[in-house]
Amino acid sequence: MNPIRFADLTSPQVAELLAAKRIPVLLLPIGPVEPHGPHAPLATDMIISAGMCERVAERLTDDPDVRVLILPPLPYGVTRYGAAFTGAISVNEDTLHALVVDICTSLVDQGFRWLVLVNNHFEPEHVATLRRAVAMVNLDTVGYLDLLRRANAARLTEEFQSGACHAGRYETSLVLADHPELVDTTVMRELPPVPVNMAASMREGQSDFVAMGMDRAYCGAPADATPAEGRSTFDTLTSMLIEAVREVAGRP
Repeated sequence: MNPIRFADLTSPQVAELLAAKRIPVLLLPIGPVEPHGPHAPLATDMIISAGMCERVAERLTDDPDVRVLILPPLPYGVTRYGAAFTGAISVNEDTLHALVVDICTSLVDQGFRWLVLVNNHFEPEHVATLRRAVAMVNLDTVGYLDLLRRANAARLTEEFQSGACHAGRYETSLVLADHPELVDTTVMRELPPVPVNMAASMREGQSDFVAMGMDRAYCGAPADATPAEGRSTFDTLTSMLIEAVREVAGRP
């Protein structure tokens, strides 16, 4: 079987990628450690990013044009909104920017020019930092699947589009699809809906979960989450990421 993780290869095997006919596209999953309600794991964002990457790498294993490999994940980011709750680990914007730029530059300098950042944490300062890092690398072959772009968001669930999706039905369903053992379903089923539009709250200047009315670090309707919805959403996310991979690989 072909490995799908970059770090599982030996140095000579990695060198062979650059000489092969198939274009090597490397995926960098990103998702910081932060509270996701009383029911979902701190690693929710990373679980989603990793799940997308794994599905794409496996689906394209025998693709004649591209060879997709997953880089070691980046499990930290800018996450201040959940600071009132135990478990949030945040780095500042400059740290995240430097890490992403250095990772991409190190790979590009070796000839691995085709990279895609895969992020599922949407705190504005975090997203802005990733966008800035990609712009600084300044290569058309480094991509970022930005799920907040209107065209991408429109393909996702109604809850995602509503802005009330932090540890709600959308994210909890995705975790149930891949790691159901990490969801406290007893607690999940008892949680009432919290209809907070996070995007609107942010525009109003609110910058933490408690101020937004998320006094248990979630919004949306986690009690309605199902593994079936998670699998369906993963199918959509996988298709979107494959499109991003092919777009990056098709650039000169």
